[in-house]
Amino acid sequence: MSLIEFRDVSERYIKGSTPAIDNVSFEIDNGEFVFITGDSGSGKSTIIKLLLRELVPTKGTITVAGMDLGKMKHRKIPMYRRKVGVVFQEFRLLEDRNIYDNVAFAQRVTEVKPKIIKKKVPAALSLVGLAQKYKSYPNELSGGEQQRVAIARALINEPALLLADEPTGNLDPSNSWEIMHLLEEANERGTTVVVVTHNQEIVNEMHKRVITLNKGVIVSDVKGGEYL
Repeated sequence: MSLIEFRDVSERYIKGSTPAIDNVSFEIDNGEFVFITGDSGSGKSTIIKLLLRELVPTKGTITVAGMDLGKMKHRKIPMYRRKVGVVFQEFRLLEDRNIYDNVAFAQRVTEVKPKIIKKKVPAALSLVGLAQKYKSYPNELSGGEQQRVAIARALINEPALLLADEPTGNLDPSNSWEIMHLLEEANERGTTVVVVTHNQEIVNEMHKRVITLNKGVIVSDVKGGEYL
């Protein structure tokens, strides 16, 4: 069953300009792990922004879990985003809060009861191997550790969908593989994972489905594929 469906989607940032993506169509099933690849400017980040409802498609329809994002009312967007886990290249942690509070923040905004937060935050930090560092602040952690915190924060609300936008872009190869293994484990627990990346080595080694974009159009969509 499809979790995500793009039907003939185009996005123009400026009316009359060259589209960032042009007549893009694909489906992603529940429980899939998918890479979206392509050179800079190919449209990868536009797809992430559309899935987060930061943009509305100029043309076509996007549905996630049966919801038409283009027709979604503004008051429903925050609730939708809380159901989608997101990991960014820049980590985006709150520098003035410790690791525990960074992860707990994702639950507090959804008004989860404190006693549940006290159980779930340590469990999420354990999943990413940082249970002992819950009192540390982001500036006391390595880049790889900060990204693991970001993954814990993205997963704590048990999202059906996890979006990762260049999650290894600021990391060395060793930490990059740790992060990808954590995303793979999340996928094995049932979360649908979509990773935007230009890391050719990771894409080729993991043998997942690969959607490749070039100048806003899909040029390849292969299961067990490689970076073209």
